Amino acid sequence: MDNFSGKLVIFSAPSGSGKTTIVSHLLKAGLPLDFSISATSRPPRGDEKQGKEYYFLSPESFREHIAKEAFVEWEEVYQDRYYGTLKSEVTRLWAAHKHVLFDVDVVGGLNLKKQYGDRALAIFVKAPSIAELEERLRRRSTETEAELQLRLRKAGEEYAYADRFDEVLVNDDLQEAKDMAVKLVRTFLNTPE
Repeated sequence: MDNFSGKLVIFSAPSGSGKTTIVSHLLKAGLPLDFSISATSRPPRGDEKQGKEYYFLSPESFREHIAKEAFVEWEEVYQDRYYGTLKSEVTRLWAAHKHVLFDVDVVGGLNLKKQYGDRALAIFVKAPSIAELEERLRRRSTETEAELQLRLRKAGEEYAYADRFDEVLVNDDLQEAKDMAVKLVRTFLNTPE
């Protein structure tokens, strides 16, 4: 008989906070986790591959999936820029006896937490300040100035949601943030060191 009861570990943050780096670290930490690949209507960046970093869908295809209720959660972050979690992803990972690790936007993270309650741990990652966040985004050099300003405005809005998460992880020192993330997840999953 199968007694596996899958859980969800959700990391959300404004762009540039370091959540993707922390999530990558968790995947290498020997925990019984696997990454939930999100769907998006944005084009791939750099070396991103279909089915690895994201499932890349056109805005039209994304809207068709919404109509078919194929998502656990989804959001139109910017006009025609959708992100979401396919129900099939959660099913796929739980069938493999893995807890699901999410790297999702703030609203998506709260939606997942609302749906799964105590089966989900929602962690908000934040930079120590908006000024530091801006500096990180500028160093990344992946957005135009207009896109960067849009991300900073959105970050200010997203910080207002931090207290709705189970934990707030301030990424002031990356190694300390990674270590704290592992500790929080181990405790939640009740996994020994």
